Amino acid sequence: MLKTIFSTIVITSALAVSTASAETIRWARAGDAITMDPHAQNEGPTHALNHQIYDSLLQRDMAGAIIPSLATSWSALPDNPNVWRFNLRKGVTFHDGATFDSEDVVFSLGRARADGSEMKELLSSVKEVRAVDAYTVDIETNGANPLLVNNLTNMFMMDKGWSEANDVMTPHDVAKGETNFATSNSNGTGAFMLVSRAVDEKTVLTANPNYWGKDIYPNKVTEIIYTPIQSSATRVAALLSGEVDIIQDVPVQDLKRVESQSGLMLATAAQNRVIFFGVNTVKGPTANLKVRQAMNIAINRDAIKKIVMRNQSDPTGVIMPPFVNGWNETLNKYPANDLKAAKALMAEAGHGDGFDIVLNCPNDRYINDEAICQSVVGMMAQIGINVTLDAKPKAQHFPIAKGGESDFYMLGWGVPTFDSHYIFNFLVHTQTENRGSWNPTGYSNANVDAMIQSLESETNLDKRNQTIAKIWDEVQKAQMYLPVHNQVLNWGMRDNIVFDVQPEDQPHFQFLTFK
Repeated sequence: MLKTIFSTIVITSALAVSTASAETIRWARAGDAITMDPHAQNEGPTHALNHQIYDSLLQRDMAGAIIPSLATSWSALPDNPNVWRFNLRKGVTFHDGATFDSEDVVFSLGRARADGSEMKELLSSVKEVRAVDAYTVDIETNGANPLLVNNLTNMFMMDKGWSEANDVMTPHDVAKGETNFATSNSNGTGAFMLVSRAVDEKTVLTANPNYWGKDIYPNKVTEIIYTPIQSSATRVAALLSGEVDIIQDVPVQDLKRVESQSGLMLATAAQNRVIFFGVNTVKGPTANLKVRQAMNIAINRDAIKKIVMRNQSDPTGVIMPPFVNGWNETLNKYPANDLKAAKALMAEAGHGDGFDIVLNCPNDRYINDEAICQSVVGMMAQIGINVTLDAKPKAQHFPIAKGGESDFYMLGWGVPTFDSHYIFNFLVHTQTENRGSWNPTGYSNANVDAMIQSLESETNLDKRNQTIAKIWDEVQKAQMYLPVHNQVLNWGMRDNIVFDVQPEDQPHFQFLTFK
């Protein structure tokens, strides 16, 4: 079992550069980025593509450690712990040649806090962002926030001038079907520049000749051709035939096939992501806690691991991966599959004859997502719940799940901050303008909300961890989420590639080298 990683800021030295020649990487995964607008979505594949083009003030490397990016150093001010000061990297230019400076940071963080942004909850504690000078920025929070830096690793910097010129001063609202120039165009400071974009078909990137990190990272990739391939069989066939060089979503049924193929290799690691089901707590049969408890123990997690996931999963009883501060073995323990007890709970709840419900599920986002949902349909039937499965691509699924249109839905959750507050702020807090955006279950507890907000300014880590434990106790009792398992990542690639599996499932191609 993985040990908890908590808020560790690691400054790494320059990486050794491979002597192999640079080349094109043909990259595939199950689903495409939802948008190129860097603040419009807080979603893994979207961030993974945008990380090639845009930079954040600091980022996580391929091992998950925080390293400098557009900020070279940062610290809380000794005379005011409510203010973090960031010293910016000098000599950085955007892809169009414009200079990066503090004005762009102030603009970008303001944009990320605007309506339509899915990133704003990560900045919910921010009071003000100020430019001290051209290469120094202060971020003031409402109370000392020791974890502010953890919230910035996917917070991309945009050019204010480019945004003004192209009328993209605010993010587009994906849920409302909005688009803007930044939906399919970009101008970052990252290692790669956008050449062309065909949604759900192909995105082509080329190496940035003026990249600030050209002498820091290996930078052996000159071109990226990114192709979303939803079909598992087609995706694996593309890797086996040499049509693509690396795929992130190797189906569990094809692991041995890929591993045994001459010229290919399989890289495996635990992912910082948990898979679970959300349930409506305020209306219909699932508003009854006993029904939710019955559904939880009707799920046979061991069977899902063995049959659906081919042992490539880590069953859990909590919606928190073991990377995250707050995790422990007690919370992780999952209930035994107990149909007799589940049926008794259903009867006590007045639903001994069962009921009908729709399960909304993505079919191109998580490992074997639709297959997991199909298995749960059968498990629910064993306690009288007649489930109709509605599986859709993630672009259609997420608005349904997030918008409160579903009484029963699948979701996966990664934790880029490696801290429980991220889970609480998005999934547990009452839905408000700036918090609880991914909590459509109807769960609302004013006392829990207050505890969640207190975590943003509590500098006593022992006291903070005690509060985290209290919140988890309330979450587990409420049972608005039914945890299934933590994902295991499997990347398939050419065997001349040297590339670690990143715990957030984000390949940063400036790190890739060749044998």
